Amino acid sequence: MSDQPRPRASLRTAVVWEVLKDALDRRAKATGRDTLDVLDTGGGTGNFAVPVARLGHRVTVVDPSPNALFALERRAAEDGVAERVSGVQGDVLGLFDVVERGGYDAVLCHGVLEYVDDPAEGVRNAVDALRPAGALSLLAAGLGGAVLARALAGHFTEARHALSDPAGRWGDGDPVPRRFSAEQLTGLVTAAGMEVGAVHGVRVFADLVPGVLVDTEPGAVDALLKLEAAVAELPSFHAVATQLHVLGEKRA
Repeated sequence: MSDQPRPRASLRTAVVWEVLKDALDRRAKATGRDTLDVLDTGGGTGNFAVPVARLGHRVTVVDPSPNALFALERRAAEDGVAERVSGVQGDVLGLFDVVERGGYDAVLCHGVLEYVDDPAEGVRNAVDALRPAGALSLLAAGLGGAVLARALAGHFTEARHALSDPAGRWGDGDPVPRRFSAEQLTGLVTAAGMEVGAVHGVRVFADLVPGVLVDTEPGAVDALLKLEAAVAELPSFHAVATQLHVLGEKRA
């Protein structure tokens, strides 16, 4: 997998990265521009922003944490892309206090909707930041993956609770405020005026396989990466994915 600096860590990001990279390539060809303007809402320390900048694109990261933005600045400098990465403090619900509407070829909204009070408004803002035919990369926690994980850990009551809870939470100790089904996420995207291009299940197996197996078995990381890629677009596995990824295109 290209631009994945740490093989073990890539189990969490590889599927999304490959989809995003292909989407940026298509957008660059469609516009005839090698350098795109990319917005990463909630981009934190630059797990995606810095690799996107290494592709030659300009990336603006909006994040509420000043510490994360400081780490982003340092990371971008260490990777030699500081001139293509800028960070600004803010959040997706107040997005247009800090960035312009309709100014971006692609918007990343990864791990954000779980934590905002109004996910629908968050998606609408992300879409409004796009230029016509721009791409939205939306990644959020999946309900089914949490249910499966609690059940496999022997917490059967919590697993059942998550199924009936409106926010998909398994109890008061759940650190994730909200989870989504694939239907909920695609509904948010289409309601905001986007065409859904693809839906991917992310970390279908990676969070369930014992770490010692992946770390010690020769070739296990590569084999697991290939398995994750093989099932990512299969709807039958979306229901058990830890995360769900939706790629959308703004209507022209």
